[in-house]
Amino acid sequence: MVPALLTGCTRTIEGSAVPEGAGGGDGPGPEFTRLLTECDAVADEKIAEAVGADYVYRGFFGAICRWDGEGPSGVVKITFNWFETGSLDHERAAAEELGYEIENTTIEGRRALQMRRPGDPLSCGVSSGASTTGIFGWWVQYTSGGADPCEAAATLARLTLNLSS
Repeated sequence: MVPALLTGCTRTIEGSAVPEGAGGGDGPGPEFTRLLTECDAVADEKIAEAVGADYVYRGFFGAICRWDGEGPSGVVKITFNWFETGSLDHERAAAEELGYEIENTTIEGRRALQMRRPGDPLSCGVSSGASTTGIFGWWVQYTSGGADPCEAAATLARLTLNLSS
């Protein structure tokens, strides 16, 4: 190893540069390994169709991905998350801590959780084990009624698994 000295630093950092993805170890699996590409797991048109919106537009993309849509039932908010090292047990514990109503379910034969916030029948989330490692989840929140948010979230989860297998 050749030490590298960074200008302005007061310490030497040893090591060698390696190409992206060549580090091995316990990092992410081959699926969704590029920053923010998980937000493209399901096409915007399919998201709109799943939630009954005429269209969706992308909002925030970062640790989670958000869309807003509008259609016959008014405004709908959609959130997607992907935790490459997450587990459904951790999701359940977090939902229990928040006082959510939790039901066990399956999506495409995989163990999944359906979650609702207390007193909020217009929103629902579904989290499922990913096709390789980790978990992902979809939350759908209608602002003025509309379709079943749990069915919309489950549809988005099915689409995610079908597209990523």
